[in-house]
Amino acid sequence: MRGATTPPPLLRSRKTPCPPRGGSPAMFAELNELLNASPQRPETGKFTLLRDTRTDGSFLVHHFLSFYLRAGCKVCFVALLQSFSHYNIIAQKLGVSLTAAKERGQLVFLEGLKSCLDLWFGEQEEQSGQPSPLQFVSKSTSDLKALFDFVQVSLTPASSDSWKGPVLLVDDLSVLLSLGATPVAVLDFIHYCRVVVCSQLKGNIVVLVHSNEDSEDEENELVVNSLCHHSDLILWVEGLATGFCKDVHGQIKITRRVSLELTGEQDVVQIYQYKIQDKNVTFFARGLSAAVL
Repeated sequence: MRGATTPPPLLRSRKTPCPPRGGSPAMFAELNELLNASPQRPETGKFTLLRDTRTDGSFLVHHFLSFYLRAGCKVCFVALLQSFSHYNIIAQKLGVSLTAAKERGQLVFLEGLKSCLDLWFGEQEEQSGQPSPLQFVSKSTSDLKALFDFVQVSLTPASSDSWKGPVLLVDDLSVLLSLGATPVAVLDFIHYCRVVVCSQLKGNIVVLVHSNEDSEDEENELVVNSLCHHSDLILWVEGLATGFCKDVHGQIKITRRVSLELTGEQDVVQIYQYKIQDKNVTFFARGLSAAVL
């Protein structure tokens, strides 16, 4: 187990395939450096778990969404927490237009909030004539097969597609439990998505879950712990134990699960602190915030 001892370099000049308009930053360049990631060479077949505790880890969702769109990947975004306009406003700050990505067929967006309202008021199937991917919320079963079918159809490439590997992004998986899905149904959904997206299509999955180790929500913690065991990469953000600080917003623990590769090596763990700005996030080793030095 190895920890970071020096702060990451500033990478504000890193180039990306599509320069953002108006000088907006291209995703969070320092995070790309920490992960040794670049939209020019995205990895394939990886399952990434985003986990937050006592803080909001949604900035990681926005990062990976803009990262994979810039990489030229086909993205299926199961957005269960916020509206399309919310994600689009933040994406524009990072130099990406979700509206344009939808229009060119690169982004398939499932707006969970709207879908649930339509189901509860009986409007979904009347409007489209097709079953809703979230139809389990209005039925007695917690089966997520319809949601899996939606993902599979959305990411299976057509003969005319020129996109790079497919990507499934979920924000956030814990909402499925709140809507009535069982832990077994949620884990089965992720398992089948991994088989299709990661193994068969050589794509990637990125999932956000909320976690609180002191919580009495045993079902959520069961899902979180199970996903941790099967993730290739875990990004765990936590609020500071000491409370709010204007110069340090939280801590991120990056775990690369090299032990899954059966090479006999231990997982590689790095811990940093971070500060969220309007259009960027800066990372630094613990105790090396600019406000402290």
